[in-house]
Amino acid sequence: MSSDLLDALTALEKQKGISRDILVEAIEAALVTAYKRNFNQAQNVRVDLNLEKGTMKVYSRKDVVEEVEDERLQIALEDALKINPVYELGDVVEEEVTPRDFGRIAAQTAKQVVTQRVREAERGLIYEEYIDREDDIVNGIVERLDARNLYVGLGKVEAVLPASEQITTESYQPHDRIKVYITKVERTARGPQVFVSRTHPGLLRRLFEMEVPEIYDGVVEIKSIAREAGDRSKISVHTNNEEVDPVGSCVGARGARVQAISNELNGEKVDIVEWSEDPVVFVANALSPSKVIDVQVNEEDRSTTVVVPDYQLSLAIGKRGQNARLAAKLTGWKIDIKSETDARELGIYPPSEMDAAVEGANEEEVYEDDPYFVEEDTADDIDNEPIDLYSDGED
Repeated sequence: MSSDLLDALTALEKQKGISRDILVEAIEAALVTAYKRNFNQAQNVRVDLNLEKGTMKVYSRKDVVEEVEDERLQIALEDALKINPVYELGDVVEEEVTPRDFGRIAAQTAKQVVTQRVREAERGLIYEEYIDREDDIVNGIVERLDARNLYVGLGKVEAVLPASEQITTESYQPHDRIKVYITKVERTARGPQVFVSRTHPGLLRRLFEMEVPEIYDGVVEIKSIAREAGDRSKISVHTNNEEVDPVGSCVGARGARVQAISNELNGEKVDIVEWSEDPVVFVANALSPSKVIDVQVNEEDRSTTVVVPDYQLSLAIGKRGQNARLAAKLTGWKIDIKSETDARELGIYPPSEMDAAVEGANEEEVYEDDPYFVEEDTADDIDNEPIDLYSDGED
């Protein structure tokens, strides 16, 4: 073994990031395998590599026994003492058996095993790198497509973007740059397999963390996300800092921050609402941009009945029920939306106080509610003079 091997190991360590100790271990294992296969040797052997001297030696290992049963694996105590008088029963005697020439086949076998071990070490490093990046966002380049999947190059590994994780309104071509969310990293026979997504709510969360410093710093917290990828999403935010507007921080000046995120998601609309521990307030906020008149809560089955103005009913429900569906997913509450007219007819929403007075009281009772009304019987009792409630105070 020449110094060329040491140079090669040093180069591999720099290029592949694999420890030289791992490579040396792989070479020793490869040479042991080559020795056993090509020289028909079954005894235990050990290979010693000295990188500094550039030497390689093969040693056979035999157990010291009283009576030899297999000469390839054992040596008699009497013979061991001739080699070194300090040997005892149970010791292991090593004897150099380095062939003068391993031969072309042996060298080729060693090369194959070394290549395999190096590849396994590389795969292990890649797995360790990406398993720590699960639930994170990365930049990738579209490399190829097939009928089911899209393959995204992440540098050292090719990630799989399944059809179910692709936004239906998006189309890609090779060499396109995209941001993807790592959902899962697995070990396989062919190396680590990374799965990514463009539809996962986590992608939206990471985009906001990248775009909004207040979220990245923890001043503003993302409480929940509801997403229908490629079309519309809702996100609830909260802060304990009274001086910070959580919604305004996410929207940005003139909507710059949320617009940048929408552009990254191919025009997906993002509604940002303020979170509240009060379900009445939270549900009302979640149905934005529609106006909500009343929210009635049923704690037992976590359901709510929401009353909206008649002209806001379509807006509250949304196209194909999307707004209501996203609001329910965002809040975790079932939402039943009623128009104000329907709610009155069903008796689930009380009419206004004036309407109740007109419908259920006589004219005298209505007047009695008027703060300016004074009964005739008592009018003359006040300073013995009638009072003109609409007088300007002059005679």
